[in-house]
Formats: sequence, C-alpha cells, structure tokens
Amino acid sequence: MSLNLNRRDFTKRSAAAGAGLALTGAVGALATAPQALAADEPAVSNAQGQDQDQRGDGHGHRVGYGPLVADPEGILALPEGFTYRVLTHSGVTRLESGESTPSNHDGTAAFAGPRGTTYLVNNHELKGPRANWAHPVPLTEGLVYDPAASGGCTVVEVHRDGTVAEWVGIAGTSTNCAGGSTPWGTWLTCEETEDLAGKNGMTKDHGYVFEVDPHDRRANRAPKPVKAFGRYAHEAVVIDPKRGHAYLTEDASGPNGLLFRWVPPQGFEHGRGRLAALADDAGRLQAPKCYDAAGSFVDDLSRATKIGTVYGVDWVDVPDRDARTLPVRKQFGTAEVTRARKLEGMWWGDGGAYIVSSYAREESPGTAHDGQVWFYDPKRRTLTLKVLLGVNADPDVDGAFDGPDNITVSPYGGLVIAEDGEGVQHLFGATESGRTYPIARNDLNDSEFTGVTFSPDGDTLFANIQTPGIMVAITGPWRRQPRR
Repeated sequence: MSLNLNRRDFTKRSAAAGAGLALTGAVGALATAPQALAADEPAVSNAQGQDQDQRGDGHGHRVGYGPLVADPEGILALPEGFTYRVLTHSGVTRLESGESTPSNHDGTAAFAGPRGTTYLVNNHELKGPRANWAHPVPLTEGLVYDPAASGGCTVVEVHRDGTVAEWVGIAGTSTNCAGGSTPWGTWLTCEETEDLAGKNGMTKDHGYVFEVDPHDRRANRAPKPVKAFGRYAHEAVVIDPKRGHAYLTEDASGPNGLLFRWVPPQGFEHGRGRLAALADDAGRLQAPKCYDAAGSFVDDLSRATKIGTVYGVDWVDVPDRDARTLPVRKQFGTAEVTRARKLEGMWWGDGGAYIVSSYAREESPGTAHDGQVWFYDPKRRTLTLKVLLGVNADPDVDGAFDGPDNITVSPYGGLVIAEDGEGVQHLFGATESGRTYPIARNDLNDSEFTGVTFSPDGDTLFANIQTPGIMVAITGPWRRQPRR
C-alpha cells in the first residue's frame, strides 16, 4: 500500500503546527561545522569552528574528543588517546585465495559473526574493464555476475584475537559505491553506473543492487540483481524495518539525481535471498515530489537555506524503472519531481532515513552549499534539513568540513560522517544540537574517507581511505556526546 502525503494535507499540517514545523524536525536538529547556516543562530566561520567545538555546550560537557594529533606513520591523525589498526591494504594484504586485496574501498557495514567475530562487507568502487585496474575484485568461481566487470565486494572477518581473513562476496559488478545493511543481516551493494551491455566493455547490463550475505558464502553464488529496485547510478539504500519500504539514492547529474522509494508488493515479506527472487517489476518504484509549508512545489533540495526546513513529500511512480531507452531521472519533467545534487550516503536510525546531498553548485537551481544531511520521517512523510555546510572557501586549511558522503548513526549520539570534499579529508561527528567535531584526518593523501560504520558492540569505528584502499579500525575513549 502506498501512503501519500499530498500538498493540501501538508499545508494543513503546517498551518496547524505553526512556525515550529518549519524550524524543527521529528528528532533533534543536527547542525554543522564551519560556515553552518542555521535557522536560529549565525553562521560559524572556518577559523572559529574547531575552537568553538572544543569549548563544549555551555554546561560543562565537552563536545568531541579534542584536537587531532598528527600520525608519525603518516596515515591517520586522531585525538589523543585514540589508536587505529590497518585491517586491509590493497596491494599489501591478501585474500584467503592468495590474490591482493582489491583497491578503491567504499561503502561498508559491520555484522556480528560467530564466537565474537565481526564481519565487514566492503565495496570496491571499480568501474569499467578489469584491465584498467591493478587490483580488481578476483573472479571467484560461482560469485561472478559479469566477467568483464572489475568491481564487487569482499568480506573481512575480524577475530577477537585481532587476526583478519578476507574473501570475495561478489565479483563482476561495476562501480560498487555505497549500499546499505538490511534488518535481516545482509548487505545491499549498489552499482553507481548506467552502463548497458556493450558499453565500457561490459557483457551484461549494470546499474543494479545486489544482496551479499556475510554469514553464508553459498548464498552468494550465482548473483542476481534486484531489478525491482531499478537501474540507475545507485549510491546507497536503507530498508524501513517496520513498513518494508526501501529508500535509495542516485548520484547523477544532467539533470540532478533523485531519491527513490520502493514499495513492496502486497503480502511480500523480507528475508535472506527474497529480494533476488522478486519479479523485475515487483512493487512500485517512486520518486519524491516535495512541498514547502506554503504548499509550493520544491524543485530541488538546494532551495533550503536553513537547518530545520521541513518539506512534505508525495511519491510519484517511475514509468520505466529498468531505463531501457531513457535514464530514470530523465523520465520526469521539471515540475514533476524534486531533485538534488550528489545524493550519497544513507543510514537508518531514529525511525527514519538520514540522507546526504554532498554539495550544490551551478548545476542546482538553489543556493550553493558544501553539504546537506536530511532526515526522512516515514510516519510524517516529511524531509527535514538536519545538517547544512556552507561553501568552504579554503578547503586546504585544516579545520573546515565539506562534501559529506558515507554516513552512520553513532551509538554515542548524533552522526559520524565521511568527508569527500576538496583539500583536507576528515571523519567528523555532528551532535544532535548542531556542533561538529573532528574524529580523524587523512594524513596519507587527499583521498576521500568511505565506509564509516561502528562495530556491533560500538567499541570500534571502521572506515576506509578509498585510494589506494585501506580499511582501518579506530578505538579509543568513546563517550556519549552532549545533545546541546
């Protein structure tokens, strides 16, 4: 069943709630780092950002973990008291089969394994022919979708004693960027490409979502795409555990990409392997149509300029989800759907989906920014702007954050965000009330961070440096972050 919120309903709700609805969401608003644009406080300059964060919340509660300390090994700067360990390193570490760990680490999720182990399913964002890459995902027998494609996933098993094993989860897929974990304990890997068979050397169509089971290697044999989720430049996906809906982001432009909702067919029950068994046209794939509190259509999320902005969301069916003749995002007219630039990471938490739009510039009709995080509340059917990063005027100067990408909800409150911006690259946190703080800095190169995710017990933060492909485990004196 599709639950739609039309413009009239949202306008009535807005009027009833008054100004409060336009300024706050269903959960505590998250604000930003330097140059944040907030509804009720002035922007914070780049120069002031970290100093303000370290002062705390005005009640004796310090935000974050203090300044970052340069790494003598030249890999990862962390706050005092924190340490890291390299788990995989492309060209250095080896799979169980003897091949090199593939390169270009991207989206990752952690799962509790047997006897205290942790499974990490790690995407490898490798596009095009295998010959283009020194360390593609090996074509492990039985796990290959398209033998011409270079991407896929590996599964990293971390034991209590610190030993690490790694093997292929799926191979022969392309441009495996982000993805998402499922409530039933599997990983959905997303292809960020629209290549059809015959393009870029591919022998099969690409642009799909595939399920990878870290617990059962046999379940990953003969991989089959979940065509019901559509074919486009997928970025991330989350599953609503209560309603069964899937939400998916698209990282594309010309025109800007879309957020999607997949509504399962009546009677469908989620579980291991059930998505791949769906008919290609099962359920309904939909794109959002947003309205502001006055009932006016919003064409692009870059129109929002204040944290706390709330849009009502209606959902419009996609005409041709497999995009045989026209990319999905081009199947809608300018006044039919709401778009956003670089829709990236997502994470389910607080009863809804946190959704990243990494930046907006001249390709967007609204105000330029260096990052948004939205919260979609499926019960209220609203999008609320939680994080807004102003344009970073000097990204080579440490202390400013820009270009959020992969994201996770922290067990210590707020969010942890992987930066994919210009200049210095960080992992940073955002508290529920709006302060940001650094967690790590890439001291190795200017590659983006990816795959940020906590261990099931919350003791370890895993993350990747995408190039050359390094997975690290970060431990330290984690503590609950103040709400204010």
